[in-house]
Amino acid sequence: MFGLFKKDPAKKLQKEYNEMMEKARDVQRSGDLKAYAALIAESEILMDKIEALKK
Repeated sequence: MFGLFKKDPAKKLQKEYNEMMEKARDVQRSGDLKAYAALIAESEILMDKIEALKK
């Protein structure tokens, strides 16, 4: 019953991942490929954490 009101940490990380991917897309469109690569690397780390939580 008390677990009903707990937040899902995977949902929070998924939201952060989606925001980071949108930011990476915008940075890529502006032409800054080094920043784009850094954001993609960070987003991959987040995705690994999300997958670990779902298991």
